[in-house]
Amino acid sequence: MYSLTGYVRDSVTRQPIQGANIFILETRRGVTTGRDGFFILSVPAGTYTVKVSHVGFKPIVTSMNIRELVYREVLLADDTKNLEEVTVTTEAPDRNVRKVELGVTQLAIKNIKRIPAFMGEVDVVRSLLLLPGVSTVGEGAPGLNVRGGSTDQNLVLMDEAPIFNASHLMGFFSVFNPDAVRDVTLHRGGIAPGYGGRASSVLDIKIKEPDNQQWTVNGGIGLVSSRLGVEGPIVKNKFSVLAASRLAINDFLFRLGPVNLRDTRANFYDFTTKLKYLLNEHHTITFTGYAGKDVFKLPSDSLASVEVNASSTQYNYQTINGTLRWNYSINDRLNLATTAILSHYASENVAPDSSNAFRLTSSILHRQLKADLSFLANDFHSLQGGLSVIDYRIQPNQLIPGPFSNVLPVTLPIERAYELAAYVQDEWTVNDNLSVMAGLRYSELLNRGPAEVRTYQEGVPREPETVASAKTYRSGAIYNRTGGFEPRLALRFTLAEGQSIKAGYNRMRQYIQQITNTTAALPTSRWALSNPYILPQIADQWSVGYFRNTSGNMYELSAEVYYKTIRNAIDYKDGAQLVLTPAPETELLQGQGRAYGLETMVRKSKGFWTGWASYTYARTFLTIDGPYPEERINNGNAYPANFDKPHTVNIAAVYRPSTRFNISLNFTYSTGRPVTQPYARARVNGVIVPIFIDRNQQRIPDYHRLDFSMQFEQDPAKNKRWQSSWIFSVYNVYARRNAYSVFFKMNSRSLTDAYKLSIFGTAFPSLTYNFKF
Repeated sequence: MYSLTGYVRDSVTRQPIQGANIFILETRRGVTTGRDGFFILSVPAGTYTVKVSHVGFKPIVTSMNIRELVYREVLLADDTKNLEEVTVTTEAPDRNVRKVELGVTQLAIKNIKRIPAFMGEVDVVRSLLLLPGVSTVGEGAPGLNVRGGSTDQNLVLMDEAPIFNASHLMGFFSVFNPDAVRDVTLHRGGIAPGYGGRASSVLDIKIKEPDNQQWTVNGGIGLVSSRLGVEGPIVKNKFSVLAASRLAINDFLFRLGPVNLRDTRANFYDFTTKLKYLLNEHHTITFTGYAGKDVFKLPSDSLASVEVNASSTQYNYQTINGTLRWNYSINDRLNLATTAILSHYASENVAPDSSNAFRLTSSILHRQLKADLSFLANDFHSLQGGLSVIDYRIQPNQLIPGPFSNVLPVTLPIERAYELAAYVQDEWTVNDNLSVMAGLRYSELLNRGPAEVRTYQEGVPREPETVASAKTYRSGAIYNRTGGFEPRLALRFTLAEGQSIKAGYNRMRQYIQQITNTTAALPTSRWALSNPYILPQIADQWSVGYFRNTSGNMYELSAEVYYKTIRNAIDYKDGAQLVLTPAPETELLQGQGRAYGLETMVRKSKGFWTGWASYTYARTFLTIDGPYPEERINNGNAYPANFDKPHTVNIAAVYRPSTRFNISLNFTYSTGRPVTQPYARARVNGVIVPIFIDRNQQRIPDYHRLDFSMQFEQDPAKNKRWQSSWIFSVYNVYARRNAYSVFFKMNSRSLTDAYKLSIFGTAFPSLTYNFKF
């Protein structure tokens, strides 16, 4: 037996094509390319007719004489006759109907780039807000809320390395360089057992494969940032590299604004690289690296959380990630992938005043080793299994005074733990109409020393004053273990051609959480591991959906309903102080959460007009009912979570009349999020004090916005070395002053003065120039 192996790529962009079919006519056997466009097919020696095809590309049929290992790079050209290459996703045209998984959406980067962007900056994460079941607490807020989950309940991966803060400029943009991203997959239901560690969703970002045939340079110049990237072969067909960078220096923009903003700083940079080495047809080694840093300075502020008044506050935060992966294709049915992962996130608040100067720092170090084995047993069973071990090291907070400062130093103990996991999965095709994907994951957290574990008095609320004793554990000693099984199940039943019903259940355990009592978590918020007092969050989600494709897969219709419960859901006491708190368990509360909703979507993926429209009905409630009045919220009654938005409508449309020009529009509407308003006021020593009763019983005004963009490209039929494009966009076309929050100032003349804070209260035009050669 000999092997036919290689890659299938786009002839213009040189990007890998997932799902391309390689079919040998004589043997009637074939394979499908993976996400990196790679294929391997074993055949006896001989001469064969090989057909390579994919929807939206012109098929290739060629004759090959295979008498030894044959390597081929196949380049497919776009079939632009009917412009049907303008698709919404990179998935197979009927994947949404045929695949077992549900609640999974994949977006290709070329379609993300067509979505109108704020100030011309293409944003991978913000594009997901146009999908059903995904929301945020407000414009410019970091993180996503997926199916009733908080922002820290999303596992964000960049080539398998976790990202603990996926935002630049305090949440305005994401850390993912669009020039380096290949595709984006969001798992919000029916999550495979290979993923774990978060209670809500998985956002899987894949970096594109570097071109191993020719060198290219690409980049862009925009209002917020400029980009420059390069990729190509160091050794042709063997060793290739990709490097992409962004730089944003925006101080000059604030000098054009009001006087009180002219000393503001808002700068960042990031660098993404990927190296790929193909030893032979069986062994591939890849390395993905990322480094990014933000500097955000407010000209005047007060850090009341550390009881220090400062003339200015500077927020610095940075991420350094690295992933080393060895892929061993044992044969055409068995594959082993071994991965070493390092992720480090650090943040600091800086106050420069000499008498009160300080640095408040925190950091998290994630080191992981994992192995995944895939086995194609036969045409009916596809098996997977894997092992993982994570080593956590968290520095919650450290207060470092300046050289002449009156501030006293504070260092909280470092938290250390191991997270162990193992999983198995079987995707079973029972018959033509029924497929099952069943899996089981087991995970466990082991807290280890050195550590001091407090014991609290019985019969009284847990407070710093009620500590009864403390026990010290030596370095490496295991002082707490918690874990359990996480079953996953998904079913797909075909009703008729192009129609299916899917149902799924999954349990997720989360052992690490972001500790913050603000509506939108700051990038500098601390993280904490589960321990004897902060129990892991456990989410159980049930979902069922109907999927249908019509008109040759031109139109896709879907409707999903879900119900999710969360044990040990986290919220905080009124007035909780979390910064520099050595015992956060005395400030946070845990209870029950439940979320349910309906997600509907219709999508058109071919023709001059493409896009989608979706409607989501979603509710999220928390119930915190502790044994003492101080440990209850709303007297133990259910109340809406901060990110509860019952109604959301999203519309995205792209009109592409030619290969050189397209127009994009998107519109979004959502119910205003909950807020807590004062019910009354009291005068204490001449000071007006607001009185709050129940939490999250009012709402800010509803949100809606329209965006627009136009893209001008060169004629792809003219094969020029230098390729360029212009993108003109307008964010918030009709200048809607959407409320980010509503706050109140008490005075003696009236009960309250209410104020509405708008982040983007006007239209934002932008112009971006992109190039490639």
